[in-house]
Amino acid sequence: MTQPELTELADGVWAWIQPGGETGVSNAGVIADDDGLTLVDTLMVRSQWEPFADAVAALDRTVKRVVLTHAHVDHVGGTAKFRNAAVYASRITSELLDHPMPLDAYKAFMPAFTDEFDELAEMGTRPVSHLIDGAANLTPRVEVLPASGHTPGDVMVLVADADILFAGDLCFFGVTPLAFQGDPQEWATMLDAIVELADTIVPGHGPVGGEREARELQAYLRHCVEGAIPAGPWDDWLDREQRDPINVERAALLSEDKDEIPPSMLKAIGLG
Repeated sequence: MTQPELTELADGVWAWIQPGGETGVSNAGVIADDDGLTLVDTLMVRSQWEPFADAVAALDRTVKRVVLTHAHVDHVGGTAKFRNAAVYASRITSELLDHPMPLDAYKAFMPAFTDEFDELAEMGTRPVSHLIDGAANLTPRVEVLPASGHTPGDVMVLVADADILFAGDLCFFGVTPLAFQGDPQEWATMLDAIVELADTIVPGHGPVGGEREARELQAYLRHCVEGAIPAGPWDDWLDREQRDPINVERAALLSEDKDEIPPSMLKAIGLG
């Protein structure tokens, strides 16, 4: 696999794009202000966050803030590496990170990282130090925007002066989304707002994109709500076989006012 590197998208704005973007392989971002750096997410296990941290250290600037887009482990596992930074996240993300780590579920769902999960469980993740309870400017360049759709506690990061949005897992480009805790219908609607925020979108998984990729994701999610996914641009996306049933089942459950984990997801994490 090609080693990721910091790619400068605009002056003082970098994306860390992990090739593939399949289960357990997410992206991160770095934004420079006069007082130091803001990180967007911290990846999952040592083999991922250690090269990211080394690349950030090579920028020779203080990491002042970490913004977590949501609580899923593939975005928060490296928080302990940045011990002196303030950690910003939604209240829901904060509460979830205070719970014990579901180690067996992680291993069942992402067996390729089994050995590294043992180390992660021992190391732990940092608690949230600052709650995001509304849209706010953390710095002159960094605006945080609460959202929902992928999870109830999503947060996006907008760098308006560079026309760049770090969307977290509200955007999957070239990778099948995962809605086991989300609402596909609400998520699809949220994408109408997302495409108006910036021309360049850094997704939680997959390559950097923009409105075209977001609209393809939106169409896929709407088909999940309809209960059948026809042929389309998503035919070549990663993780279709596992995630299609999860997303369709989740949408069907919500249509019946059942806010439950889909049976196919329970099976995937060893509980079905």
